[in-house]
Amino acid sequence: MPELPEVEKARALVERGAVGRVIESVDDSDTYVCRPHAPGELDDALAGRTITGAGRIGKAFWIETDGGEGPDLGLHLGMAGRIIVAGEGAGHPRPLRNPAWDRLTVAFADGGALVMRDKRRLSRAVLNPDHSHLGPDAERITREQFRSRIGTGTAPVKARLMDQSKVAGVGNLLADETLWQAGISPLHPAGELDESQLDHLRRCLRAATRRAHRLGGVHKGEVIPYRRSGRECPRCASSMERGKVGGRTTWWCPACQP
Repeated sequence: MPELPEVEKARALVERGAVGRVIESVDDSDTYVCRPHAPGELDDALAGRTITGAGRIGKAFWIETDGGEGPDLGLHLGMAGRIIVAGEGAGHPRPLRNPAWDRLTVAFADGGALVMRDKRRLSRAVLNPDHSHLGPDAERITREQFRSRIGTGTAPVKARLMDQSKVAGVGNLLADETLWQAGISPLHPAGELDESQLDHLRRCLRAATRRAHRLGGVHKGEVIPYRRSGRECPRCASSMERGKVGGRTTWWCPACQP
């Protein structure tokens, strides 16, 4: 599933390849991806608008039109969605074709297009998205916010990290990488971590996120290739352990993460 670094890559692509371009039309005929909007509603709202920016919080991002005076187009990539920008100003000689996996197509007046492609059809497109349910972005959360939002309660710390209302952007792989780097068990009750442990965990989260940006995604984490049966911890050579935390498959080193 796309996590914060992958979504930031998509946001940066939109900013680099779509800002300044005029929207000619929007194919919003996929009523599942574009719910609750009726077919043509996104087109009516966005046609003729100019894309002027792209923002992100956690795993959600949005496209701004007309300098903030027009509606925002909120996008969520779901489990397997990705953004493609083609045509004039995007480094591609021709607009994209429209295969069956293209769930939303924003056609530009210059002949290019922005496409949200999703084989699994779990992505979303919505006008003026509400992000009030999300906690602070994982890259920008302050030390005090992190302590108060993560370091409370009896829930396992991994479940707390992945609670988007507490901190936005941490998915399954980024959580496992961060906790391994921090030397903290994913099962450890979040409220039993002291301030020094929480500060260390926040630093590891920021470092793991920066690494993912630099190398191309959360799958490039140092421990991620070892999240499988029969593999050993790359740090101490102990057998990796598997379990469920917050309903998600979780891997950790019982020696390094007691």
